[in-house]
Amino acid sequence: MKSYKELYSLVEQKIQQLNFDKHPKELFEPISYMLSLGGKRLRPVLVLMAADLFGEDIENAVSAALAVEVFHNFTLVHDDIMDRSDIRRGKPTVHKKWDQTVAILAGDLMMIKATDILCETKTSDLKNLISIFNKAAAEVCEGQQIDMNYEKRNDVSVGEYLEMITLKTAVLLGCSLNLGAAIAKANASDMKNIYEFGKNIGVAFQIQDDILDSFGEGEKVGKKIGGDIATNKKTLLLIRAFELADASTKNDLQKLIEEDAKNVDEKINAVLKIYEKVNVRKEAELLKEKYLATAFSHLDKISVDDSRKEILRNTANELMQRMS
Repeated sequence: MKSYKELYSLVEQKIQQLNFDKHPKELFEPISYMLSLGGKRLRPVLVLMAADLFGEDIENAVSAALAVEVFHNFTLVHDDIMDRSDIRRGKPTVHKKWDQTVAILAGDLMMIKATDILCETKTSDLKNLISIFNKAAAEVCEGQQIDMNYEKRNDVSVGEYLEMITLKTAVLLGCSLNLGAAIAKANASDMKNIYEFGKNIGVAFQIQDDILDSFGEGEKVGKKIGGDIATNKKTLLLIRAFELADASTKNDLQKLIEEDAKNVDEKINAVLKIYEKVNVRKEAELLKEKYLATAFSHLDKISVDDSRKEILRNTANELMQRMS
């Protein structure tokens, strides 16, 4: 089995070989720029890991891996527009470096190119790969819309939030693993279990991200702590804090959310004190561990030698620790 580092290097090499040096440059340059910003490349690596797990030559899964990464970056380009984000991985977002119209068109083209690249996969069952890919792509869009809907609501439940992050974030991890497994012609049971492994890991990752935004160390996390609080983002911590708080504390929290803060740092600190008061971090940690346990239970059911599955188990654990 190839290591994460080996597969990451292969993905980076293949991304650099993608040719977007075309006309008009205002349309294609943003695509190259976005893909050059880097990242963990988790999704394409998972495609290759799954193919490797079931004994397939990973070269046969490279196109599917690249398709997933191009698609993922397309979603980031459009998310940044919707979230009015100026910075992505320490660099200007596409709509800031160029403009919003260019970003929309470049994102649209990335989605088209992702499908084109997927169709280059050497497989006798391309229709199934496209079906797996399109299902996840549609669900990611659904999740993004639900997330935007929640911005206007004050009654979002934990269950609704978990549904949203499953669609917006987690299904693409499951899809990535499923694509690799499908290319390797894994059986239906193994396909289901590796998808569920990826999906549940994805939910755990997002919960961890929520926790770190409020309780992490800025230098380690790579962003300013309390960003979600500053923007009143509906996170697991905020939703659960409202559920756990007594009437007086809930009223204080509501005021902090509704009022325009003159001092953002004071607002963040005040909300964090409420989080600590109701012990919402522990609640989130327990839920994260529940999803991790579910993920690993599905991994255990996959019908390959346990020693071959360790790379996936270790990758999940290492990425979770790296985020902490």
